[in-house]
Amino acid sequence: MTPTTIEVTDLKQWRYCPRIVWYRYCLPAVRPVTDLMEHGREAHEREEGREERRSLRPYGLKEGERHFDVRIYSPELGLRGRVDLAIITPQRNHPQAEVVVVEYKDSEQRPGPHFKLQLTAYALMLEAMWRLPVRSGWFYLIPLRRAERIAISPTLRRQVTESVATIQQAISNETMPAPPATRRICVDCEFRRFCNDVV
Repeated sequence: MTPTTIEVTDLKQWRYCPRIVWYRYCLPAVRPVTDLMEHGREAHEREEGREERRSLRPYGLKEGERHFDVRIYSPELGLRGRVDLAIITPQRNHPQAEVVVVEYKDSEQRPGPHFKLQLTAYALMLEAMWRLPVRSGWFYLIPLRRAERIAISPTLRRQVTESVATIQQAISNETMPAPPATRRICVDCEFRRFCNDVV
């Protein structure tokens, strides 16, 4: 059986609560669209318009070629997704050119491990697609108008490939993962009524 190609955002969700990803692929008809999801999508769209007028200074750059809403796919990694912003700096044909990946977050909190995994997955896919290195990425925290730098480390790179394999195995076996270690995140979850073993 061919492994399922998953969304990059599934890596983030898997680290946060693996059952959300399992429901998405094994019971795809049950997921509701929440107001929070819709609000986040609208915030991303507004931020892209602001980004076009902003300098590259928040990302520590003087110059670069911006690419918005980049669709990416990697059959080798088993991932597909869409990057908010990819910046080629200083320019594509420069011998030291590299890519900087940027994700917008409608949050005031510093990005946790699950978001770092998502950003690293985008970095790996862009490296493969554009044949340029990605050494760092940024989370732009929309409410604070501030960018947080994340180094694309070997540990994060390894965690991406390991997580993809684990998720694909769970989907293939249709084995429901264990609930998250903390139940605090279950209180407002749209899947709470399906997880009657935790709430």
